[in-house]
Amino acid sequence: MGLSLGAYLRGMDWILLAATLGLVAYGFFMLYSATQSNPKGQGPAYYLQSQGVGLAIGLVALFALSVFNYRWFARWQIYIYGASIFLLILTLIIGTGGAEVGARRWLNVGLFQLQAAELVKFLLILSLATVLMEGVDLRGRFRFVLLCILYVLIPGVLIFLQPDLGTSLCLMAILVCMLVVWGIRLSHLSIMGGVGVLSGVMVLRVLPNILGFSILRDYQLKRLTLFLHPDQDPKGGGYQLIQSKIAVGSGMFSGKGYMKGTQSTYGFIPEHHTDFIFSVIGEELGFLGAAVLILLFAIVTWRAYRICRLATDLYGKLVAAGIAGVLVFQVFTNIGMTTGIMPVVGLPLPFVSFGSSSLVVFLMAIGLLESVHVHSVAGWHRRGARD
Repeated sequence: MGLSLGAYLRGMDWILLAATLGLVAYGFFMLYSATQSNPKGQGPAYYLQSQGVGLAIGLVALFALSVFNYRWFARWQIYIYGASIFLLILTLIIGTGGAEVGARRWLNVGLFQLQAAELVKFLLILSLATVLMEGVDLRGRFRFVLLCILYVLIPGVLIFLQPDLGTSLCLMAILVCMLVVWGIRLSHLSIMGGVGVLSGVMVLRVLPNILGFSILRDYQLKRLTLFLHPDQDPKGGGYQLIQSKIAVGSGMFSGKGYMKGTQSTYGFIPEHHTDFIFSVIGEELGFLGAAVLILLFAIVTWRAYRICRLATDLYGKLVAAGIAGVLVFQVFTNIGMTTGIMPVVGLPLPFVSFGSSSLVVFLMAIGLLESVHVHSVAGWHRRGARD
């Protein structure tokens, strides 16, 4: 590793670490409230214990990765990518999931279930960064951009088949952010955006309304088309969004008080401890509580952007950009879907929503950012000070 303890401690981004731990603590705080009256009979202890296991694993991974030199991963790109594809195919074959939609999203791994798609987001950032780094001289060739799209599209399709639309969209967000930092031409980026919009129109309008079939399941299609007018199906596809908006709106400026939210306490909001935990925050802690949460996310994003900007090598910049991109996309989408400005695509709120796999993976991502800071950014500052 070549690092002394003193150099490691000086190289750590303590602001990033403190904001991350603040988000985790916020998540545990709200998870207790959201599960205090679970109609399924599982109290807060069950969820906090499960989340605690994820926290323990995630913290060990965070500090281990922060010590480890991130550049090592660039040597094993093909194996990291291959492992990602293997995990996703294995999930489709033997995975378990919600019986109501026939999903296959989790792999049973010892004492907990691994959501392979969450881990693949992390692995894809590492492997795609290598591909882009090695193709740095091909920035002007759209053929190489198409190759990168295909590179991301393969795991994206496998995740979509689980089905998990939200996480497959995350991979596209990762690709765009990393391509921008890599230096993609504006014309090529515009073509990608145009094709993306056209694909959305085809999937949502042309295929179901004109050709009579859809590649999306019925509940996915309703989620994507009803978010602007959930009152069109208030007891079906629009029910969850209506109840979430009621909860957030009723919290007003300071909220109803911790553990005093009626929408979550009486079970009006499905999945209020996972994808819709922000509705609990809005109802119980109001605008003030939501503002504190968003401020913590803003600090983490700022530090990730700073690490990306100051990294001394392209691989470090790309890794930091991918992590920042998926974090911003997921936070914006999750908060947006609970407040009605984004369609419901089933993405958890990083560090806050219940889910051990998500918590572990995002803590690993912070560990990787710390590694870039310790081995690249902090080293650059030390050399500058000596010069």
